[in-house]
Amino acid sequence: MESTLQNLRIQRWVLIVGLILFVVKVAAWYMTNSVAILTDALESTVNVFSAALGLYSLWLASKPRDANHPYGHGKVEFLSAAVEGTLIGVAGGMIIWEAVHRLLVHEPVSHLDLGLLLVGIAGGFNFLVGMIAKRAGQRNHSIALASSGRHLLSDAYSTGGLIIGLALMLVTGYSWIDATVAIVFGVIILVTGYRILRKSIAGIMDEADEALFSQIDRPSESSQTGCVVDIHNLRIIKYGSILHIDCHLTVPWYFHVQQAHEEVDALEKTVQVEFENRVELFVHTDSCRPSACQLCHLPDCPERQFAFARRVDWTLQNVLSDQRHSLESKKKKGT
Repeated sequence: MESTLQNLRIQRWVLIVGLILFVVKVAAWYMTNSVAILTDALESTVNVFSAALGLYSLWLASKPRDANHPYGHGKVEFLSAAVEGTLIGVAGGMIIWEAVHRLLVHEPVSHLDLGLLLVGIAGGFNFLVGMIAKRAGQRNHSIALASSGRHLLSDAYSTGGLIIGLALMLVTGYSWIDATVAIVFGVIILVTGYRILRKSIAGIMDEADEALFSQIDRPSESSQTGCVVDIHNLRIIKYGSILHIDCHLTVPWYFHVQQAHEEVDALEKTVQVEFENRVELFVHTDSCRPSACQLCHLPDCPERQFAFARRVDWTLQNVLSDQRHSLESKKKKGT
């Protein structure tokens, strides 16, 4: 709850700062008539809109689950990031279009010194707020806030490049530098928009996240002792900062309900420690089969039919598989 409120506070400041900096950049463009500064102002319109959308999505994601949304409202963060990525891409396209036009139709640029000062101040504030938002988003596992931060950082970097390019134009007097700089950073903005959009679609489509599965594998590996024969059919669905995990846990077939439940509780505790209580874990227990005896290291098993042969390490491949672990399956794969 505390992290949710922190996300909302930071995103609110992202919106306020975005509005102020948009006005500053428009003023700088009005004074200079520079297409490069215009590109910065156009991207700021995206900043303001996406910041407002991000604030709404974080507010909606913070609402408790209800009858219509039994898993909560966290998925809206992915939608917000998708819209933001799309808008960034549109802004990049508009910037390139206007820059190419300026290459063909030259227009005078004036008062660059004062314009560059205003844009530099705006870029500095963008960098500061973007870094705060990105780090808070990563720390609190909020894709909407992290996307806002990356967007502002991208804006700050492009502003830095813009200042360098326009300073060169101011020194050399070559007007084509203005439009050329705009095209370069228009392409950079397009790439940034694509990356944000790609990540958000991956979340919406529940694409497998190998880094996340590796994190899950560490605590599950620590459960590979005692009475747990294997974990398989592991699935992860992201709802904003909340992870919904379900899996199958194989335990000795003669365990009564309470014993099986104790093994589930033990697994849940190890996972919650790794993910700071932001996990919903749903476990289906399976009873073991005779084929599991050779890889089961339960001491003094009263129903053992085959001697323990060797341990099968739990890997992403076999934990994600819908098949129970067995030495036969390992032999078929030639391992």
